[in-house]
Amino acid sequence: MFVLTRREQAQLLNVLQLYPRIPPAHYRLSKSGRLPEPEESQKLLDEALAEVRASNRKTLQAFLSEPTRFTASAKTLQFTLSETEAEWLLQVLNDVRVGSWVSAGSPENFLAALNEKTTADIWAMEIAGYFEAHLLDALSNS
Repeated sequence: MFVLTRREQAQLLNVLQLYPRIPPAHYRLSKSGRLPEPEESQKLLDEALAEVRASNRKTLQAFLSEPTRFTASAKTLQFTLSETEAEWLLQVLNDVRVGSWVSAGSPENFLAALNEKTTADIWAMEIAGYFEAHLLDALSNS
């Protein structure tokens, strides 16, 4: 269980709406291309990834719509999830973080790359990283 402010909840929900974020072309079977039937193999990988992403997206929507997921108190919300759900959510957040970095041009120094075009990507990358760090901290202390 985590305690979130309403603003943090809004940011979490906003960043999760970006899933999936890593472009399908980012996943390659081989950098060298030395595979038998590379086009067919890549097509199979792309199809498998599309299925996993669709399933994860559906699971994410169900996960967030559970009525007991967020329980309001006077000024905060309790965000309840199991350890398994937290680990799965880390994967979703990491997809958003890495995908946003790729979308921003994969900058070494993202602050130097901050401009009108990359602002939303860098925001998503940082917010996803913020929630990843808090989930990892909670998992390491449980």
